[in-house]
Amino acid sequence: MKRVLLSWSSGKDSAWTLHALRRDPSIELCGLLTTLNAEFDRVAMHGVRRSVLEAQAAAAGLPLWIVPLPWPCSNEIYEQRMAAVCRRAVDERIEAVAFGDLFLEDVRAYREKNLAPTGLEPLFPLWMIPTDQLAREMIAGGLRARISCVDTQKLPASFAGREFDEELLNDFPPGIDPCAERGEFHTCVYAGPMFSAPLPIVTGEIVTRDRFVFADLLCSEPAFSMSS
Repeated sequence: MKRVLLSWSSGKDSAWTLHALRRDPSIELCGLLTTLNAEFDRVAMHGVRRSVLEAQAAAAGLPLWIVPLPWPCSNEIYEQRMAAVCRRAVDERIEAVAFGDLFLEDVRAYREKNLAPTGLEPLFPLWMIPTDQLAREMIAGGLRARISCVDTQKLPASFAGREFDEELLNDFPPGIDPCAERGEFHTCVYAGPMFSAPLPIVTGEIVTRDRFVFADLLCSEPAFSMSS
């Protein structure tokens, strides 16, 4: 079996990638790899609290590999810290890193370039699945998520905190990718076939930071931590 680390954003695409990998008998999942904004103790861009991230890892039954990043973070520091975690992965006999990327060629090329010197194989299980089809497959397959962050240059602020469901897909204005591959919004997954049980998520304060609006999602019960 191929030992794989999954790049985990806390959102729907990485969660569905986890679901896809678990259906592949040739894959052994070894952990969830997440970058955390150390200043705010939240997942970068998604704005998801560490406590929710830890609850996700516990529900997935996988150890959490956290890479803390300073704020602001230069690309040089980011690449140094990711190189260190890749060395750890190789030391632990991990052979590949999987990503939930969908169709952006430049993002894929960047990941492939950075992993090339490490010997780790990049995997893209959801690559080029049409995003309208994929979004509806996720919802029909039992994935449940809420919008944790909205780019207000692309979507109205009122979308923050909304459920990722068929009604949401139907409400998107023209030009919005249903899976937000161009950064229109970010999500936080709280239930689905990749979790042993749903997370008790509640939506708290809605906060605006520059052009981004964040819905502060909280876990109403403490989670067992699987951080490493």
